[in-house]
Amino acid sequence: MRSNYKKLGAFIRPVNVRNTDLKVEKLLGVSIQKVLMPSIANTVGTNMNTYRIIEKNQFAYGPVTSRNGDKISIALYADHEKAIISQAYTVFEVKDENRLDPEYLMMWFRRPEFDRYARYHSHGSARETFDWEDLCDVELPVPSIEKQREMVAEYNTVVNRIRLNEQLNQKLEETAQTIYRRWFVEFEFPISKEQAAGMGQLELEGKPYKSSGGKMVWNEELGKEVPEEWRVSKLESYLDCNVSNYSTDYDFDELLYLDTSNITNNKFDEIKLLKVGSDTIPSRAKRLVTHNDILYSTVRPNLKHFGLIKYPPENMVVSTGFAVLNNKANIYCSEILYQILIEEEVINTLQSKAEMSVSTYPSIKPEDLLEIVVALPKEDAECLHIIKSHLSATYELIYYDNLEIDKLNQMKAIMLSKMTKVEPEKQLVE
Repeated sequence: MRSNYKKLGAFIRPVNVRNTDLKVEKLLGVSIQKVLMPSIANTVGTNMNTYRIIEKNQFAYGPVTSRNGDKISIALYADHEKAIISQAYTVFEVKDENRLDPEYLMMWFRRPEFDRYARYHSHGSARETFDWEDLCDVELPVPSIEKQREMVAEYNTVVNRIRLNEQLNQKLEETAQTIYRRWFVEFEFPISKEQAAGMGQLELEGKPYKSSGGKMVWNEELGKEVPEEWRVSKLESYLDCNVSNYSTDYDFDELLYLDTSNITNNKFDEIKLLKVGSDTIPSRAKRLVTHNDILYSTVRPNLKHFGLIKYPPENMVVSTGFAVLNNKANIYCSEILYQILIEEEVINTLQSKAEMSVSTYPSIKPEDLLEIVVALPKEDAECLHIIKSHLSATYELIYYDNLEIDKLNQMKAIMLSKMTKVEPEKQLVE
């Protein structure tokens, strides 16, 4: 054992408090992203008094590792309100927080090296487990408590900045969707000067169109009224699908690969770097993408594995599980067409189609996306130019926020990697 490393078992102890009186109702699960989150398990008829109670600064982990790929399900609970977790999880705590800070320990658990260690030391035939004894045998550096807290504070500064950017992006997306829905679904876009003049009521300029008496006409395809001068057509009029595919004819030394699970609601999680000739290239890594392409997973649309690609490198490929939608006419900006596809009503319709499919998983065909019928203003409409400008600026800002998030995540990784180089605590008494 290295001189500055200590066995974790000297610092932690198991906790086994059951929900016998059923007073705790907040049910959580541990994700492979190493966070405690509301459980989605069906608990109807389940005896909840056998579930374990977890409190602030206690840990939970799932000893079974064979179902989690390369990640260990382990997390630190940060809330003051008590919660319960399945008895399948182990709950433990730090014995003395003045010797080992729980957040410092959680930083160690977030290191990819810890995941590799735990998977390597997992054992079993039917299923592999990383038991309590294995966890106690983990070795880690334990510097002074002051140094631990300093490292935690630096790490949390970066984490909080990432969270702030993600919250900003979420608010920007919500605002974009609200404006789109208000103008293009409820038809309450602001009346232009020309429209107000045509209505013989100049005072209506800037007022919401439909509720101010703007002329509407019935459309059979949509089964509803739409503004008089708007065109109704299928998305195939504006989008092409899966037009460019990767092959060995391309002279790339490396590929950047995005799978369907690595994007949710325009939030990109991980893009894998693959070396051509040495790494195994997934057979699904086929679709080439360009700036402002829309990615839309054809499996389970309700999981929202979709997003808008900005400025991808030429060697970026995505899974064939995506429909890659390219703006072929540029009559309407990709941001507007993207808003159409992420409308809840559209998602629900696509999910219904997916559930009627005969494939292994509920899935749609790319043609299902192109056959969506929409009403859109004519090219010279003032409201179209306004929303184009707004949405383009919004998604540019989201793109640059995501670049900053990428840099901050790199800083996080560096901080975690440097944990092995900390100075040991002097005169530590076991």
